[in-house]
Amino acid sequence: MNDLYNPNIIHHAKNLRKSMTKEERKLWYTFLRYLPVKFVRQKVLGYYIADFYCPERKIVLELDGSQHYEGKQEQHDVQRDEFLEGNGIKVLRISNYDIAKDFEQVKKEILYYLELE
Repeated sequence: MNDLYNPNIIHHAKNLRKSMTKEERKLWYTFLRYLPVKFVRQKVLGYYIADFYCPERKIVLELDGSQHYEGKQEQHDVQRDEFLEGNGIKVLRISNYDIAKDFEQVKKEILYYLELE
């Protein structure tokens, strides 16, 4: 995975790790960090920073706020997903709304996606 390493955005990834959204904190501190597979937060993959990455399963979890469903950001997300999938990495997008309103279903979906259920 070294070909996806981009040292130019490491500083930005570290800052994002320190300032996680409330949805990212909830997912990380109450669920992901306790799974039998390892996740890393704010992982640099090429020109992109993935919210959560599981190297063992080659899966990215992206949490999407409302801005992800608008114009330029939506197009950026499509390009990111194409890049990641082109490098053999699956992408699961989860809305912040679902984290807040149906967290149990989100957890089930992640477990299914990771083939842990």
